[in-house]
Amino acid sequence: WGLKTMYKTCPVGWSKFSHRCYLISKRSDSWDAARMDCRDRGADLVVINSPEEQNFLSTITTEVWIGLNDKEQEGMWKWVDGTPLTLTNWGRDQPDNGGEEDCVHLGGDKQKSWNDLWCSSSYQWICEKVP
Repeated sequence: WGLKTMYKTCPVGWSKFSHRCYLISKRSDSWDAARMDCRDRGADLVVINSPEEQNFLSTITTEVWIGLNDKEQEGMWKWVDGTPLTLTNWGRDQPDNGGEEDCVHLGGDKQKSWNDLWCSSSYQWICEKVP
């Protein structure tokens, strides 16, 4: 977290928040394709680990994939970077695993509550990386 990181800028088209860079995809695709796209950009799907970050993301107007899933083990939600799930923002009655819903997106409500969905569903996504 040295001073160097603080003053680094994000690539064109990316937004900066709290020493991280964020990019909302222009297209929609499955969770796996979304993750692949982020990784191709030297990033990964967004990991939300603070209320401030959740608030920042709640300004997004579209529904988007985030880097949370329970593909490995049902009910064991994991972030793509391996960090455990501490902060949560599940919508009411979520996660409900409505027929193998293993991937998470920020929902369409004002709070951008989390909702589990089929990973094959098509949504835009948010990539996150250090500048």
